[in-house]
Amino acid sequence: MKKFLILILIAHFSNFIFSQQVGINIGDIAPDIKLPNPKGDSISLYSLRGQVVLIDFWASWCGPCRKENPHVVQAHEKYHDKNFKIGKGFTIYGVSLDKNKENWEKGIKEDKLNWHNVSDLAYWQSPVAGKYGVKGIPSNFLIDKDGIIVAKNLRGSILEETLEKYVIIDPVISFEDKLKDLKLEYNNLEHSDEYGNSKELKKLKKNIDNIEKSIKTLKK
Repeated sequence: MKKFLILILIAHFSNFIFSQQVGINIGDIAPDIKLPNPKGDSISLYSLRGQVVLIDFWASWCGPCRKENPHVVQAHEKYHDKNFKIGKGFTIYGVSLDKNKENWEKGIKEDKLNWHNVSDLAYWQSPVAGKYGVKGIPSNFLIDKDGIIVAKNLRGSILEETLEKYVIIDPVISFEDKLKDLKLEYNNLEHSDEYGNSKELKKLKKNIDNIEKSIKTLKK
């Protein structure tokens, strides 16, 4: 009986694995990309597995891309070291459709794109752009730790809003925020003639003590 159940579980797991196909739709495994960075070192998209990755198609000559870059930079600075339900840390794999290396490097420096920047400098003839069906830029794909596409074309504040949904909230921070509110409430009640010795005040003090103990336990 145990062997039978194990075989069923293996079959179910296998079906799940093989149901994932390589493609450019949400739910697909994003196709691998392997292109050189400005130094000439090839970087594979698949080498970033384990992290949440934004595959960002852009170019230094693209006005809308340059206007969008500050939003992407802000998201990277805010979330690069966060833990997510779908991966650990957030990084960006910037694929440029530039054709001039000097302009590409200048754009990276000016916009402070401090992440993985790659390009074949093939402009719209880039095979990678064709593989991803990119017909206009900026264009992006958000993938999880397993390389599965979870969202596409996240512009402006939508990128941060999407990342925020997947962030794992640190319970210590949550408790500390709650503790701050309770202490403020306690101080207000303590200096009130009406509640100075009330059961409500004692209950509040007990809650504060319990939360402080929980924080100490979590920090161990």
